[in-house]
Amino acid sequence: MTTTPLRTERSRPRTASVVTDLPFKPQLAKAVFRDVTSLHVSRSAAWAAASVTRTVLTEIIEGARSAAAEEVRKRLVPRDLVSAIDRNIEVEVGSAWYLHSPTFHGLMGEMRNADGALVSLRERRGARTPSGVAGAHRFEAGVRSLLRSRGVRAVPAMVRDLDGIASVFLTALARDAAKVVREGGVKRFGTVSLVVPGEPAPAPLLKDPLLALSTRRGDARTVAGDDVLAAVAMQLFGDLRQRAITEAAEMTRNASAN
Repeated sequence: MTTTPLRTERSRPRTASVVTDLPFKPQLAKAVFRDVTSLHVSRSAAWAAASVTRTVLTEIIEGARSAAAEEVRKRLVPRDLVSAIDRNIEVEVGSAWYLHSPTFHGLMGEMRNADGALVSLRERRGARTPSGVAGAHRFEAGVRSLLRSRGVRAVPAMVRDLDGIASVFLTALARDAAKVVREGGVKRFGTVSLVVPGEPAPAPLLKDPLLALSTRRGDARTVAGDDVLAAVAMQLFGDLRQRAITEAAEMTRNASAN
């Protein structure tokens, strides 16, 4: 008489634990890429894009939380977002959202055309709403999850602004990553250097290790993880850029290992 071996319950893939660490899921990142490019998006590219978006939004939320703490408040309001951006230029991302949100209307200043006539907000936004603005609602669950993980709450208007900034930033990141694939590498980097009188100037850009991303190798029809990292080098600068790249690279390594 033969015995049937007992079936052992299959454990869930270890990647599940990695996914729960990301408020913005790789599937959402792929959906944003599909909005702006017909190129195939690799798994590592989706992980990297989701990780970078988390890093940027975390930095913004931390800045806003510090501003709220100064007023002894536990709930974030839109003026905390403005304070966070004013205090840290590195988090001034998602500029297309600033023309859309009432939070920033009074901060954008006047714009006039060649005849000196005042240009309205409607004209400045353009005839078509950017896809990042139109798809901002998709980021609400991730933003709320990130807020909870940081131990803070936010009023609905603040959540809306964080949704919009995340969506516009990731949309721009996807466009630049696709551009890296089409052009075969990075043609430009966003860099800001502060020079203090009497002190040595910072190292020339040519010594920047990020320029290692300037030459691309790989499938010309697929956005890879390195293409997203190259796009980060174009979109961000300073310590935030380096942290975003480091965390994204680690995230993709963990996802691949699991």
